[in-house]
Amino acid sequence: MSTNDRRQRPRGTDVLVVDDEDDIRELLEMTLARMGLGADAAGSVAEARALLEHNSYRLCLTDMRLPDGEGLELVRYINEHCADLPVAVITAYGSMENAVGALKAGAFDYLAKPVSLEQLRALIKSVFRLPEKGAGAVEKDASAFLIGESAAMAQVRQLIEKLARSQAPVYISGESGSGKERAARAIHGLGPRAAASFVAVNCGAIPENLMESEFFGYRKGAFTGADADHDGFFQAANGGTLFLDEVADLPLSMQVKLLRVIQEKRVRRIGETEEVPVDVRIISATHQNLRALVEDHRFRQDLFYRLNVIELKMPALRERKEDIPALAEALLERLAAQAGLGQPRLSAQAAQALADYGFPGNVRELENTLERALALSGDEVIHVEDLALDPLLGTESAVSFSGSEALHMGLQEYLDDAEREAIHEALAETGGNRTAAARLLKVTFRSLRYRMERLGMKE
Repeated sequence: MSTNDRRQRPRGTDVLVVDDEDDIRELLEMTLARMGLGADAAGSVAEARALLEHNSYRLCLTDMRLPDGEGLELVRYINEHCADLPVAVITAYGSMENAVGALKAGAFDYLAKPVSLEQLRALIKSVFRLPEKGAGAVEKDASAFLIGESAAMAQVRQLIEKLARSQAPVYISGESGSGKERAARAIHGLGPRAAASFVAVNCGAIPENLMESEFFGYRKGAFTGADADHDGFFQAANGGTLFLDEVADLPLSMQVKLLRVIQEKRVRRIGETEEVPVDVRIISATHQNLRALVEDHRFRQDLFYRLNVIELKMPALRERKEDIPALAEALLERLAAQAGLGQPRLSAQAAQALADYGFPGNVRELENTLERALALSGDEVIHVEDLALDPLLGTESAVSFSGSEALHMGLQEYLDDAEREAIHEALAETGGNRTAAARLLKVTFRSLRYRMERLGMKE
């Protein structure tokens, strides 16, 4: 293709194909041409860099092994000099180490040799669904999904916006209630798959004997009770994102099957003889320590490295306390609207109580606390007693306890004993004055009375 022809094509609508094998380049160029796309071809890293210096592309497809270097060199060069250009690598069949290395280096996806035209077309379509900036375009960022102006959340949003442009698998870590699913939805909603399905699966909620049929689907008559064809999670998420929440709960037998589908990008329903391709981006999450589970042989190492290409860590709420006021206001607005009520405000004491609380349940606990307070509050103001915060479980000055002792006694029994002891000490120090004891414990008189009744303590 002449330089003149290349200049006549609209800039930014081309694909750069980098491969030293003539037949592979020809195959890719022909496939792209049938899809209405023009392509420039290069047979080495040096040729590719020369083309990139003088032309604009919307996609680069590069082989991993080139005569004058590795495809990873080109991936890094593109990330440094052409940050908006998505690059996908072509790697030898079964060479997952190279594929994962490329994804970590910044590639958004990979193709295995021999190149499947179905997978190539799916990859091309996912890239060219990217929204164009310009007249009528709606600018979106992670702020639409995640509230908070703390440094921790600013960093999370920045990483989410980068991850949204990629197709690499993402592993989201963080405590329960810290917003892992919301982060996954942000990655999906800001990326080229936003118009397709986001399928969230709680891996811990599916019985082991139903996992294969739920994930991969089944054909009518495949087993007793299979009265009709049924698509699994992978088919439902085809073209979109599959979010595997609490992925650590998958049994080892299912981990093997999941790994194969992720690597091959093909799935076979129970009762079928043939596999069909699926185009799914995988995002996984768990509150458990996956690395520790791998070391304990409870989670497959190969699956861990396949899922954990890029890690996003969600901060605990206690690590971003400055976000609590904005979160509380947004949550109250939504909860009040759902209940058909006017939005109440927090008293100064209630706002301070929230700021001082440790929130072991993170944002989910904050939401539950505010929902309960909205129901208990009798006016337009939520007072500190309406929050009913637990001074022994959530505050930063919480009573510490021995984990081994709690295991022997039972957690709830141990916590009840600790709470009972704290109340006894407060009453002893105040000479039995319950109002003063409540002040000492930093709870309301009503909350103290409720706790004493629950613990069976005589007034």
